[in-house]
Amino acid sequence: MLKYKIHIFSLLIVIGLAACHPLKTIPTSTRDTVPATYTGKTDSTNVAALPIGSFFTDTYLVQLIDTALAANPDILTALQRVEIANANLKYNKVQLLPSLNGDARAGVERYGDYTMNGVGNYDTNLSPNINGDQRIPNPTPDYFVGFRSNWEVDLWGRLRSRKKAAYARFLASQAGYRMVITSLTAQIATAYYELLALDNELRVIRKNIALQNDALEIIKVQKLGGRATELAVQQFLAQLKRTQGLEYAVMQQVTETQNQLNFLTGKFPKDIVRDTSINTLKLPAVLKAGVPTQLLLNRPDIQEADLELRAMNADIKAVHRTFFPSLTLTPYVGFNAFASKLLFNPGSVAWGVIGGLTAPIFNKRQIRTDYETAIAQGNQALYNYQKTVLNSYQEVLNNIKGVENYSQIYSRKQQEVQALNNAVSVAKDLYLVGRANYLEIITAQRNVLDAELELANTKKNIFISAINLYRAVGGGWKR
Repeated sequence: MLKYKIHIFSLLIVIGLAACHPLKTIPTSTRDTVPATYTGKTDSTNVAALPIGSFFTDTYLVQLIDTALAANPDILTALQRVEIANANLKYNKVQLLPSLNGDARAGVERYGDYTMNGVGNYDTNLSPNINGDQRIPNPTPDYFVGFRSNWEVDLWGRLRSRKKAAYARFLASQAGYRMVITSLTAQIATAYYELLALDNELRVIRKNIALQNDALEIIKVQKLGGRATELAVQQFLAQLKRTQGLEYAVMQQVTETQNQLNFLTGKFPKDIVRDTSINTLKLPAVLKAGVPTQLLLNRPDIQEADLELRAMNADIKAVHRTFFPSLTLTPYVGFNAFASKLLFNPGSVAWGVIGGLTAPIFNKRQIRTDYETAIAQGNQALYNYQKTVLNSYQEVLNNIKGVENYSQIYSRKQQEVQALNNAVSVAKDLYLVGRANYLEIITAQRNVLDAELELANTKKNIFISAINLYRAVGGGWKR
């Protein structure tokens, strides 16, 4: 009875020592700290709910995205991360169950005359109560064929916490996969609209090249008639060459953008099929950001950061449980004999079970270090989660304003282009009657070219802001 009291007392001491390290957890919710709205207006409609095929109306763009989702290396890599997390989850599930192993062993021992086995076996072999098969040889073989098991009883929930951490990381890997899809969709759409904008720039530049060629021919004729000088001819020629140089620069950008799209879709370089002018494209009918709290549910990177935070909390609990004693059971059953001919005799059946209760004493410093490390990593996960939420809110707000402001710029830029085209016509008329010089015509033409290029670039920025808004609110991964 005293022996059992000592064991119980020792166990209570160990548990008491473990209790000296209180469990710390990391907060996992920032819902109450997120602003109620983006711009002061409350609207639950959210463009994140739209699938890719509904948000983008250009069928060529949707085909590019579908191709990328099947062949892009980043997508395929993200899928493998999901597989790794799934395998880790299965492993941690199995840890809660007893292991079962087949066991076949053979050994031999030569015992000395002055050992417990030597004296005991010698005395046993002289006993009249045993037969010949039961006499123990020296050296003594030892054969065992059977099954052995090992089971750690999860008294304090350490293994269950490991399982919860693995499950959270599995879900986080799925959220990470969705985030890769979202980012890839935005990258392809951005490059596609940049390509359409470059096509439009080429049309503008080639139109201006034709106009400048005509102006150059006119000024040459006027020089022959004595109404213009060689200086004027050279100025018109220089302007033409400048615009032709711009054409080649844009053609290079077209090549690079097409190659980028091919890379994103997992293809070798080829021409990208497209036939829609960016000036005739329309924005999606619905461009609503919803309310900020929806970010916590829709943004894959926020979900991933939140799940990683939950996994770290489970890790902290698991490490904390290692301060407590662990109970391990090791049962076995099989055939055991010291003679091979007797191994499968019914009398050779043997079974047993060993239970062990172990608790850390001298290695508490190592466990405490692991615990402090887990807490620090949990705080890192918390700060990463908070940073992700802040960044998401900023991205949504920036792109809401981007769509609004670039639309206003585009409207005014259209008016500017119209006014500058009128200015070119007026300058030509005035030049013909001698009331304007050739430099005014050149300046007017150059201003039209620059304004038309800016107009195309502004249209592109409207679409890019819309794409980024779609990504920022958590859209772009539903098919």
